[in-house]
Amino acid sequence: MLKIGCSCLFIFYILNAKCQEIKNVQLLDRWYEDSLVTSSTKVRYSGCWGFTFSGKEYAVIGSTEGSHFFQLTDSGKLSPCGFIEGRFNSAQVIHREIKTYDHYAYLVCDEGSSSLQIADLQYLPDSVVKVADIQDSRFGKTHNLFIDSTNALLYACLVTPIPNGTMLNKIPLRVFSLANPLDPLLIWEGPDDIPEVHDAFVRNNTAILNCGMDGIRIYDFNNPSNPILKNDLAFYQDQGYNHQGWLSPDGKTYVFADETSGKRLKKCKLDVNYNLTIENYFGTNFLNNSVPHNIMIDDDFAYVAYYNEGLRIFDLRDLPVEIAAYDTYPEESYFNMNGAWGVYANYPSGRIVISDRQYGLFLFDWERSIFLNRAMDEFHLYPNPTASHETAIIRTPGDAIDSFSLRVYDTTGKLINESSTENSSYEYLASPEHSGIYYVEITFVNYLGESRTFIKKWVII
Repeated sequence: MLKIGCSCLFIFYILNAKCQEIKNVQLLDRWYEDSLVTSSTKVRYSGCWGFTFSGKEYAVIGSTEGSHFFQLTDSGKLSPCGFIEGRFNSAQVIHREIKTYDHYAYLVCDEGSSSLQIADLQYLPDSVVKVADIQDSRFGKTHNLFIDSTNALLYACLVTPIPNGTMLNKIPLRVFSLANPLDPLLIWEGPDDIPEVHDAFVRNNTAILNCGMDGIRIYDFNNPSNPILKNDLAFYQDQGYNHQGWLSPDGKTYVFADETSGKRLKKCKLDVNYNLTIENYFGTNFLNNSVPHNIMIDDDFAYVAYYNEGLRIFDLRDLPVEIAAYDTYPEESYFNMNGAWGVYANYPSGRIVISDRQYGLFLFDWERSIFLNRAMDEFHLYPNPTASHETAIIRTPGDAIDSFSLRVYDTTGKLINESSTENSSYEYLASPEHSGIYYVEITFVNYLGESRTFIKKWVII
């Protein structure tokens, strides 16, 4: 059965008319299905994941009833293309996670009489097909997954095996070979001295494990049946419940989140000897007890599903600074763990998906290339001089101003063009037709409510 829901941005805006924080992010589409079972919390959704298959981009979101697949169209829409009903589907389901390997999706749930489900993706974009449903001495309830595709290893976190309908004791971490993708082979489980591994990131057989109240551990899995403990960061400043983290493509930066009210994100340096050193603490609204959840990073930026704060994007170079945001959960809530749950930001197109516990799957775009050039401490107009018929960009100081108006005048004082900008710290300026000197007048309201105006000289050649 294909679950088809509402993909209407207008309805979202009408239902959430209160002031909503949006900056430097464009909402392309949203999928939401209000017929899915839920409780009084209105929680219907949990984890999300993204992948590319045959040159097309796809997203998956977990719900109370199963896993929903979408193609990301070239026009920026979420086009439903498949649904796998969960072995256990109920309003009790608040954790469902997805990862992919080759042309398969691996689907787990951490409630009820669950299993590892495997879906074949080779029939996309027409459909997905469930090809395995494993509930035995290997799998049952599972909190999370990570797949090391290079080495064909599946890391399953917090596994409760269910052989013959009997739930056994919870196991912190199990590692499986995917030599046969439809029949995972158990090759290691542990560690024996801690109660849980909540999540994991693995690359080149180096596994960084998020161990809840026991901090972070790093293992060498070159021999996956006999891993070697390389580092144990059991205690650190601003510590909470160590939840999840991500390693940059260059392998030098690791960012992790503690799923605890008011705890900040941690930017770390990882060296060749497996030493993990926290360099910076940063976040959004943490003084009011906000909670970060899941993270992906690249070499320059961090993309965070920040519960009640929604999507947050940080520039990681030097001191981390927030440069973009979209509040997916615009309601007021004393509970700090509603809202954004999962994030995927590794599409070739640069688009981003966020799963929100109450509001479904969001598809975003943003101008990543602009932020590769760091903002200056003053209004910046570039390139300047600008060639006739080309486009320039105006950036606000430190990207801190996201609402302003522009007027362009020639040397006689004649108004050539005017515009206003909302929810963005930059604006494109089409150059005048004729070469010469022009003046760009920028007007904005500062944090004191005062109107301020700045003038930039603009040379057209």
